Amino acid sequence: MKKSLMNRLLLSVLFVVCTFAQVVAGGGKQATFKVSGNCGMCERKIEGAATSLKGVKSAAWSQETKALVVVYNEKLVKLDDIKAKIAAAGYDAEGKVASQEAYDGLPGCCKYDR
Repeated sequence: MKKSLMNRLLLSVLFVVCTFAQVVAGGGKQATFKVSGNCGMCERKIEGAATSLKGVKSAAWSQETKALVVVYNEKLVKLDDIKAKIAAAGYDAEGKVASQEAYDGLPGCCKYDR
């Protein structure tokens, strides 16, 4: 159990370092914000919603921390638009609440406590 936790922590740190390097090299901007969700399916849907927007270079959501790290080109997309796209997929994103209809459309395993 401790080894698994250590591996996750190490991977999280590695991701942050790599993401920061990508931001510096690519001239992008990085933002981190909370997104509600529960499982691996949520992870795929949240990241997919974010990266479907032109200008979003990468997105990584942590099931443990409920934090999404996005790297994006602010000349092409606004952070508010990224959050709105995630909310449209059914997930509450910091400052944007998913509609009840979008939330109701989530699979049972993805229905987080509201």
